[in-house]
Amino acid sequence: MELTVLTQEQVDRLHDASVQILEKVGVQVPHPDVRRRFQEAGAAVEEREERVRIPEDLVQRSLDEAGKSFTIYGRDRTKKAVFGEGKRNYNSIAGEALWIDDDTGERRYASLSDAATAGRFADALPDLTIAGAMCDPHELSADYGGVAVAAELVRNTTKPIGLWFHNRTVSRFIVELLIAVAGSEEEAARYPLTYPFLEPISPLRFPFDGVDALYATARLNLPVPIGPMAQTGMSAPGALAGTLAQENAEILAGVCITQLISPGVPVCYGGIPHAFDMRTTQMIFAGPEQALMAVAMTQMGKHYGLPVYINVGLTDSKVPDAQAGMEAGITLVYGALAGADIFGHLGICGVDQASSLDMLVMQHELIGYVERLMRGIEFDDDALALQVIQEVGPGGTFLDQEHTASRFRRELWFPRLMDRQFYEAWLNSGAKTMVQRCREEKERLLREHQPEPLPEDVEREIERVLAGARKELDDQGKDWRRAG
Repeated sequence: MELTVLTQEQVDRLHDASVQILEKVGVQVPHPDVRRRFQEAGAAVEEREERVRIPEDLVQRSLDEAGKSFTIYGRDRTKKAVFGEGKRNYNSIAGEALWIDDDTGERRYASLSDAATAGRFADALPDLTIAGAMCDPHELSADYGGVAVAAELVRNTTKPIGLWFHNRTVSRFIVELLIAVAGSEEEAARYPLTYPFLEPISPLRFPFDGVDALYATARLNLPVPIGPMAQTGMSAPGALAGTLAQENAEILAGVCITQLISPGVPVCYGGIPHAFDMRTTQMIFAGPEQALMAVAMTQMGKHYGLPVYINVGLTDSKVPDAQAGMEAGITLVYGALAGADIFGHLGICGVDQASSLDMLVMQHELIGYVERLMRGIEFDDDALALQVIQEVGPGGTFLDQEHTASRFRRELWFPRLMDRQFYEAWLNSGAKTMVQRCREEKERLLREHQPEPLPEDVEREIERVLAGARKELDDQGKDWRRAG
C-alpha cells in the first residue's frame, strides 16, 4: 500500500484550485511563438503582459496527449532509468557552482575536471541510476560549459546522465553530442541518454531560455521533467495547501507548453516545492513539510497518470553527520513509500551550497537501506520455516542450520558504512565517525574505479562537436576564464 497524505477529495480540490489559477490568473510566458501556439489552442493571451490564461479543456487535452512513461539509457544500454512503470531511480545533482574540495574540505568554485570526477564517481555507485554533472565549471562560459560538461559525463560514465540545458543553442550542440554517442539520430531518439529539465520560475512564470531549449531537444523527442521550486511563504502562499495548488498549476502549464511544442513528448511531474525559513531566509531542503509536500505531489502526479520526480533524500546539513542522516533518511523513506519514480538531486551539501562526494556516499548508503525496506518480507513456505523450527525445537539454535546459511544473505541488508561492531572492535579499528567512513569510501572509489572508455570513433565525433561549440559559443576564441 502506498503512503498518502491527501484524501481523494483533497486531490480533487487541489486540481480545481490549480485550474482556477490557470484560468483566472494565468502564467507569464515570455516566448512569442509559444504564446502564439497557446492562442491557437484556445487560451486567452495578453501580449503586453506576456500572460496566458489557460482553459481547463486545454490542460486536459495536454495531459491526455503527453507521454506517460519513458526510459533513458546509458551508453551501456543495460544501465537505464525507467519512468512510469513503478521503478525507483536515484540521481546525483545536475550542477552546482561550488564544490567541496577533496583534500581540504573547503568550498571552491567548480571546474570542468569536477564533471569528469562526478561522472566517474557515479559510475562506481551501483544504486545510483543517473549520473549528474554535480558542477557548473567556473572557468568556462555557461554556454560552452554546458556542452563540455555533457562530453565529460559521457566519457566518464556508462550510465544515463543529468545536466543543465541552458538555452536552444547549447541544447542543439548537446543533441549533436548525443547523436555522436548513439551513432545515429534514430538511435539517439530510440535510446535517449538524458533529458532537459524545465523549471518554471515561481510564482507563475516561465524562463524564455528553458522553454526555447525544448525546440532543440524535440529533435530527439527527449522526455521533459517539469519542476518548479515554489517556496512556502516566499514565492508561494504561506500555507502548504496554497503552495501545492500553485506548484501544481505551474506544472500543468508546463505540460501544456511541452505538448504545444512537441505533441506526445513524454513528461515527468516534478513536484519539488520547498518551505522557506523565516528565521534564516533560507530555503528548507529537509524539514517535515518537505516530506509531506513530496507525498502530496506524488499523489497529484499519479492522479494525472504521470511519472513523478520529488526532492527527498536531501539535507540542510553541510556534512554527512547525524542531522544529514536523519533528514535524508526520513524524507527518502516517505518519498519511496509514496511511489515516486525518482528522488533527487543527491550529493548537494546543504541547500544548493556546494556539491559533496562525501554526502553522496552517505546518501548512497541510505538508498540501500530504503531499497531493503521497499522489498518487504517474503512469505513463501521456505520463509515461514516451519520444518526447521520443528527440527531445532525449544532451546536450540539456528546458527548451524543449512536453512539459515541459504537465506540470511537475501533476507538481511548489510551496510558498507554504518557501524554495527562491538564497542571494543569499533575502538580498535580507529573509532571512526560516519563522516570519516564516508571520506574513506570516497577516496577508495576515486582510487580504484575506472569507467569503460569510449570507442575511438565516438571520441573523434565528440571532439568534432566540441570544436563546433567552441567556435560558435566561445565568443570567437576568447578565453572565458573568469577572474577570481
